[in-house]
Amino acid sequence: MLVGHHTQNGYICDDLEQGLAIFRARGLDREPTIIPVEQTVQTPSGPRKQQLRISMFWLGHLQYELIQPIVDETNVYANAPSNGGPMRFHHICMKVDDWNAFRAQVDKQDLPVAFEGGGDQLKFLYLDGRKAFGHYLEYTWMTDPTWEQIRAM
Repeated sequence: MLVGHHTQNGYICDDLEQGLAIFRARGLDREPTIIPVEQTVQTPSGPRKQQLRISMFWLGHLQYELIQPIVDETNVYANAPSNGGPMRFHHICMKVDDWNAFRAQVDKQDLPVAFEGGGDQLKFLYLDGRKAFGHYLEYTWMTDPTWEQIRAM
């Protein structure tokens, strides 16, 4: 399932600051914010907790997300094995315009849902696309004000 607009590449970091240092050395024009995240997401096996440190920033028209998992009961982030470097590619993210139409299609396709979450302002869902594409596929929907807030990061 490949729908929506590709807006982001996501990377896993054992040390978020080391990952950010790579991007700083390559021309970040402003200092990215580090955001602590504690959330419970829904998985096919029930609710699971995640505690993460994330940083999102834009280079051109693509957002980059660096994720340092602290607690990952889903094992979606923690299952990205170290490659000897400070970060490793994990997922692409596509923004969809109609969440209900998108969500209705999810159950009709062959990639398993890894987890999903969010609320009224932003919804997200990860499909396990590793066997087909070599990485996860994240899908998001958000209100216009939320999108503008994310674009301003």
